[in-house]
Amino acid sequence: MKLTVVGCSGSFPSAESACSSYLVEADGFRLLLDMGNGALGELQRHCGLYDLDAIFLSHLHADHCIDMCAYFVARYYRHDGGRCAPIPVYGPEGTEHRLTTAYADTPTASSMSEVFDFHTVKPSTFDVGPFTVHTERVAHPVEAYGIRVEHGGKSLTYSGDTGITPALDELARDTDLFLCEAAFTHGKEDIPDLHLNGREAGETATRAGARRLVLTHIPPWTDPQVNLADARAVFDGPVELAAPRVSYEI
Repeated sequence: MKLTVVGCSGSFPSAESACSSYLVEADGFRLLLDMGNGALGELQRHCGLYDLDAIFLSHLHADHCIDMCAYFVARYYRHDGGRCAPIPVYGPEGTEHRLTTAYADTPTASSMSEVFDFHTVKPSTFDVGPFTVHTERVAHPVEAYGIRVEHGGKSLTYSGDTGITPALDELARDTDLFLCEAAFTHGKEDIPDLHLNGREAGETATRAGARRLVLTHIPPWTDPQVNLADARAVFDGPVELAAPRVSYEI
């Protein structure tokens, strides 16, 4: 598998990065994990507008899904060859309604489903193209899911947005690459069931036995170097900060 960071800023885009969006590729299949603010523009650096094969939305906060409204425009009003066939979109219950409401004036109430084939995510295991996907509910104020993507004996786990939860420990069990949010700063913010800090991300990786940790979803007002140092203090494996346009072979 190849993982490319399209955007990794938390809460709102930074001067350097769009919000959460990650491209996973294998066997010519392209799965996008989240499409937050600014992600659609950055995505076009890595693949064509119509080259995605499936999309997973971890939850329905804007910094993880709002560019789906712009992507709707690109697919619905496509000018070179007619409207696109529906692409599978996996998201929490209510995803279609959320995106339709955010767009505000789609031609009809069902227009989104003309280009997006919506599937409701629950804790489960299913296939998406060549990937085996495991999803688990994580700890966030809205319905939110972490995802584990497996292919060819390798695994990638993406936390989505979450506080500390045993579900994430199990989802990341022995994973080859753990893409984990670290939005908070240890000793500064302490709000249960919202976000992890760098230390908690490192502790989760340690409990799970993850082989590699990549910290993501760090907001522009948070010092990423502090979170990186905090994670390294409690996790013995390789740790780094996610950065846009960086790719990983898994």
